[in-house]
Amino acid sequence: MKRVLAGYVLSQDRPFCVTKEDARKLTHLMLAFGQIDRNGNIQTSHMTGLDQIEQIRRWNPDLKILLSLVGKEEEAFSDGSADEAGRRKIAQSCVEVIRKYGFDGVDLDWEYPCCPENFIKARPEDKQNFTLLCREIRRALDAAFPAHHLLTIAAGADRYYTENTQMEQVQQYLDLVYVMTYDLRCGFHTLTGHHTNLYTATGDLNRTSADAAARLFEQAGVPKEKIVIGAAMYSRMWEHVQDRNHGFLQLTESAGGYGPNYDELVKAYINKNGFVRYWDDEAKAPWLFNGSMFLSYDDPESVRCKCTYVRQRDLAGLFYWEHGGDSTRQLLQAMSDSLSEA
Repeated sequence: MKRVLAGYVLSQDRPFCVTKEDARKLTHLMLAFGQIDRNGNIQTSHMTGLDQIEQIRRWNPDLKILLSLVGKEEEAFSDGSADEAGRRKIAQSCVEVIRKYGFDGVDLDWEYPCCPENFIKARPEDKQNFTLLCREIRRALDAAFPAHHLLTIAAGADRYYTENTQMEQVQQYLDLVYVMTYDLRCGFHTLTGHHTNLYTATGDLNRTSADAAARLFEQAGVPKEKIVIGAAMYSRMWEHVQDRNHGFLQLTESAGGYGPNYDELVKAYINKNGFVRYWDDEAKAPWLFNGSMFLSYDDPESVRCKCTYVRQRDLAGLFYWEHGGDSTRQLLQAMSDSLSEA
């Protein structure tokens, strides 16, 4: 079974950074983000790299290139999916953008149905409307193209997602479910710890992990062969951490924010400038600590552990956010090597 190795690339506000070597390692590439506006149209004028799709395809004809979609306005997904006319409009816009640029499909990044996070509009009916939206897009793609075009989603990694969606029904319209097993600790956690761990460490009050998330989606009705777990090419950081237990599982006054990308960690943090790398063999996750600053991240060792897990549990594969975070390509190389092992 060929495993999925998928990457999101942020295709805006900076030069496009996918190389021939990258393209040949990947099975799926999601360009982020096209924007669904309040009228159901898809906006792409802000994106870079759209003119390079054919070049990337020449580098790897088997690579599937998708447009990942978010809502342009806070109400775009919830309002746009609230009635049949709105869902049809979004589906038709998906068909049009695929025809215009030659995408192999679309990826929906609705964060999150029924959950008004980050000022995103939500309503209880999102639960059913999300299912109906995916069904409408699937039908539109099948009707418009003789060859199969992909429909995938980026999904939250905990119960707030599975309990507010109908995954057993939704999955029949989807090719893959990218479970975002990063930011497991994020902007409201004041207890230091791992943000993209494979397993949960003993004593960690935050019980989320890639393993727990994969099993949760299985229990919700998603077949294992559609589940793709995630890796991070960036860190989460806590400051003013007490110098106990190498900074791990310590309460802080402020929540953890975004830290440096992986390539920045390699350049100036990992066993440099007073930072020491530690390894949690139970969670299969590294961290850095310098006596007052704690950083959680993925490295080649942790992503190899995730790849082994994918193979052992017969999951679809591994994906990462975000391609521009590792100019060293150490993480992508480790993923590619590990997923190709027998």
